[in-house]
Amino acid sequence: MTIQEILDRYCVAGVRINAESRVTVESGPAEKLLFEQGWKSFLVKVHNEAGITTILVAESPNAAPQFRRSTAAKSPSHDITASDVANRWLDIEMLDRRPLNPRLSGLAVEYRIVQLCSRDAGKREAKLAFNVGQGTQDIGFRNEVAILFDCSPASEVRIKIRDLDGTPISAAFVVRDQRGRVYPNPARRLAPDFYFHDQVYRADGEFLLLPPGDYTVTASRGPEYHPQTKSFTVRANEVPPEIDFQLERWIHPANRNWYSGDHHVHAAGCAHYENPTKGVSPADMMRHILGEDLNVGCVLTWGPCWYSQKQYFEGKDSVLSTPNYLMRYDIEVSGFPSSHAGHLCLLRLKEDDYPGTTLVEEWPSWTIPVLDWGKKQGGVVGYSHSGWGLGLPDVASNGQRLTTMPYRNPGRGQARVGEAVDTLPDYAVPPFDGIGANEFIVAAPLGVCDFISAVDTPSIWELNIWYHTLNCGLRTRISGETDFP
Repeated sequence: MTIQEILDRYCVAGVRINAESRVTVESGPAEKLLFEQGWKSFLVKVHNEAGITTILVAESPNAAPQFRRSTAAKSPSHDITASDVANRWLDIEMLDRRPLNPRLSGLAVEYRIVQLCSRDAGKREAKLAFNVGQGTQDIGFRNEVAILFDCSPASEVRIKIRDLDGTPISAAFVVRDQRGRVYPNPARRLAPDFYFHDQVYRADGEFLLLPPGDYTVTASRGPEYHPQTKSFTVRANEVPPEIDFQLERWIHPANRNWYSGDHHVHAAGCAHYENPTKGVSPADMMRHILGEDLNVGCVLTWGPCWYSQKQYFEGKDSVLSTPNYLMRYDIEVSGFPSSHAGHLCLLRLKEDDYPGTTLVEEWPSWTIPVLDWGKKQGGVVGYSHSGWGLGLPDVASNGQRLTTMPYRNPGRGQARVGEAVDTLPDYAVPPFDGIGANEFIVAAPLGVCDFISAVDTPSIWELNIWYHTLNCGLRTRISGETDFP
């Protein structure tokens, strides 16, 4: 038996690249078995008549980029519908990392490795397509082949999670296999599991769907807890294990009446997807709040998905709130006409439409009237991600200012060229050209600003303007935020 005869039995597809670099594909003899929520590796046999050394690309309309991780502040919208989601059940990845070369070798025959991951159980058909660059697909769609897969169901791994006093709780769980891959597969997640997280949130008694394999799971619950990690194995045709955690705190501020809160989180826009749903629901956000032990979570609706998400505004604490965990929907004035003067957090509102407006574009073009309107209805109002626009000249990545000329700061003395200056307050004038607390210096003396937000922009920038107002006798509060996600 030849080497090719041995390897061919593991091929899910055969790829032929003719002398003109046109690609055709046919189904391979490998057993078409996948695992729900799991990865499986197959070979792809390549007949390279052109002798090219480009990259072999695998694609599938069933694995198009539905939701992808993004570090951008706003990710692009993908034009998909709810019916598309049902068909996008597959994830596909060519293994082109070491020890393999990402490019074809140029040999007449070689084998590549493709990895497939199924979101679903049962029989599912997928189209697998291959190309070696734009324009190399063969005419008549012969570079793709339809394959019927049988996807074995995953096991329900039950979770037992309790607080240090034995109370059942919710927590965040990060599950990885021996190769470090995260489960459930982030690219195939649907709410309430978010694709831009490694973790998923589960309550005591709920479960994780996992295929056979060896795993580690780390349980955590916000910064007041010690994370815990355990290893376990899921075996086919066996009763799945139950994972049992009793978390431990290193501190418990609520016992001293200090409660954790975040006044700036989002359910739409940012890294959230906008199709097929306009963000996520209050139930999804409440799961996140409970899993992070966040006593107060302010979900702010802003420009993206404004008209859809504003349906969740109640003018009071959400009906999903509990005595120890409060969630409320309010507003971030971002993507509004006044955004250039600073983004606003408007909390504890009774009304969410500025008087006389039905569209975002009709709101005031500066922040003072908006802050005043919020306060008059009993709201708590302030500026978000305050540092943007308030940076000091020649600031280093750590927020310290590097002098470019001899500089004298009261109380500090002479600073040499290139020396870091982190004295607060700093007397250099910011450019006021971002989306942070630009108008704070006007709003605070007018008494229409309750707080300034901090923590998610450079601290020197945030604290500098706040310290200046403190030294003028103003007592605006400062509050930490995440601007999640």
